[in-house]
Amino acid sequence: MSLADSETLLELAKSRRPADRERLLLGIVELCEAGGAVEAMRQPKVQALLNSIFLSLVVEAEREIRRRLAEKLAHAAWAPPALINVLALDEIEIARPVIAASPALKDHDLIRLLVEATIEHQIEVARRPNLGAPVVAAILNQAEPAVLAALAGNPTAELSDADLGRLVEMARQLAALRSPLARHPRLTGELALRLYVWVGQALREALVERFRLDPAAIEAALAASIGEAHGGAHDGEGLPVIARDGEQEAMERRLIDKLHAAGQLRPGYLVRALREGRLSLFCTTLAMLGRFEAEHVRRVVNSDRPELLGLACAAVGIDRSVFPSILQMVRELNGGRPGGGQEGARRAAGAFGPVSPQVANAAFRQAALSI
Repeated sequence: MSLADSETLLELAKSRRPADRERLLLGIVELCEAGGAVEAMRQPKVQALLNSIFLSLVVEAEREIRRRLAEKLAHAAWAPPALINVLALDEIEIARPVIAASPALKDHDLIRLLVEATIEHQIEVARRPNLGAPVVAAILNQAEPAVLAALAGNPTAELSDADLGRLVEMARQLAALRSPLARHPRLTGELALRLYVWVGQALREALVERFRLDPAAIEAALAASIGEAHGGAHDGEGLPVIARDGEQEAMERRLIDKLHAAGQLRPGYLVRALREGRLSLFCTTLAMLGRFEAEHVRRVVNSDRPELLGLACAAVGIDRSVFPSILQMVRELNGGRPGGGQEGARRAAGAFGPVSPQVANAAFRQAALSI
């Protein structure tokens, strides 16, 4: 690294402009890649330093910057696992490249994503190349239809004959499994015969041609399964992905917990959440920063008393000059709430009086009880 390069990074570190933050993040990545000594980069002290630097920058980074960073780090063997796990819990467009390829994500990390993340994240886990047997077992046990369909379409996953047998049996009820299973490179003739019974005509022809299925065996299988062969069967190729109620909020809480545990959750994260249109993330972050009850924050956001939102923001260190923008963005995302109009906004600004954050925190807690 040249002196000129180091001076450039130092200048970028002093800037708050998004473009400069992006240049700083990518510059650090290029610096790490130029180092070349992967084993040295994996030393605990180096990893701790890299993790601290990256997380401190990522927490307040714009969505596009995080997406670029995820793409750059997706294949990096030196990337800090804590940072990669945070990116893997981000929005799916940001998380996708690291879930698909990052060597920093181990089997236990992927299994945790199956439990903690949204359906979209789980599908990306199931599509990951060379997926290990423990993760395959977790997907089969969880039995989420859309994730099972992604697993069935992953030819490199470590599926045993027993695993394939379970998928074939599940295909009786889940039409979206049938087409990828019929094309699976490890499908056996015996499993093909079982699958034949409940697929449509086009897939039957493909199975007969691929495995040269014995007509007598086919007839026997059909006879044994009479009454089931056409019971609701169809050649459905797709399966709608419907998010479970509350799963996005639950994933956001886990992300906030990770950032807080790493000491990287700061008031600027509130502004980032609102700019990205994520009101629930804003509420979760505000509750964590102020150690408030999450339900109290939600009530305040939905009330006609914006001054209480002002108290909460003052309690966590938001500057008076920033709050009007926060209030406006919250109202835009929440149907005009908290209400009160311009008069309410004026009262809210008064919450940033000559009091300490500790006093504002206590005042918010007391007032929130009455809503």
